[in-house]
Amino acid sequence: MNAYRPRTDKPCLQLKGVVKRFGDTTAVGGVDLQLAPARVLALLGPNGAGKTTTIEMCEGFTIPDEGEISVLGLNPSIDGDALRPRIGVMLQGGGGYPGARAGEMLRVVAACAADPLDPDWLLGTLGLTEAVRTPYKRLSGGRQQPLSLACALVGRPELVFLDEPTAGLDPQARHLVWELIDSLRRDGVAIVLTTHQMDEAEALADDVVILDHGRIVATGSPEELVRRGAEHQLRFTAIPGLDLTTLQATLAGTHRISETGPGSYLVEGHLSPQLLTTVSTWCTAMNVLMTELRVEQRSLEEYFLDLTGRELSYR
Repeated sequence: MNAYRPRTDKPCLQLKGVVKRFGDTTAVGGVDLQLAPARVLALLGPNGAGKTTTIEMCEGFTIPDEGEISVLGLNPSIDGDALRPRIGVMLQGGGGYPGARAGEMLRVVAACAADPLDPDWLLGTLGLTEAVRTPYKRLSGGRQQPLSLACALVGRPELVFLDEPTAGLDPQARHLVWELIDSLRRDGVAIVLTTHQMDEAEALADDVVILDHGRIVATGSPEELVRRGAEHQLRFTAIPGLDLTTLQATLAGTHRISETGPGSYLVEGHLSPQLLTTVSTWCTAMNVLMTELRVEQRSLEEYFLDLTGRELSYR
């Protein structure tokens, strides 16, 4: 898919102080974010967090009450006609025409683009060749999702909004979509991804933005987020009831050491290769067999739940 190329090195997407209210309810309360070409941004949040409204404003379907939105250097609320040929939109509900056959639907979308990808090639890539003549309404969810993705990509967009792109897919189809998203990124396409699957966000995203009650509560790479709050913890397991005073003395009081459960030990403080060596050497000197040694790291889902206290779901 090397025909994709960004037309600018400037941010593909930029929001500054964006606010959207519905009556007395503030759905989005001052959001700032930026997405560069050839990067994947995962927008996460529980129900009612403001994700859908934020995306709809970026796509030009909803007008913000305050703030600025720039999509490929254009205002989506004003420059929709100029912007639409340059972006791809995949809706979670599919957005297909119920009576249209899969092949027909993709070709109609391709006909609206100046330089579309070959629809037959895209159908084959996404495993839809056998469904070409099947009406959209008769496709399974596992076929509707890839077709919706194909419609979002056939026009060679510079920026793509993907809403739950792998929902309902089997593992093989899911990883195929992952590979396609990675291919888009390598070819310079910027991608906004919404998903409730934390392993998907961790695998695909360069940047993560977590929304809650209309406000950004965390940003960073997946690696940065999972390290927060756990970057100063080393855990090891051995026999219960070890006398930790000599290890404490060896560390000269720079770390806090405790037995959190029978045979489970926690060392808190600055982590370094030297610390791992010191703990291992101490166990050897004590003639203690260490059965596990790890630097504590939470999952992205655990970090999300710590922030919001709710399960992740996208609507």
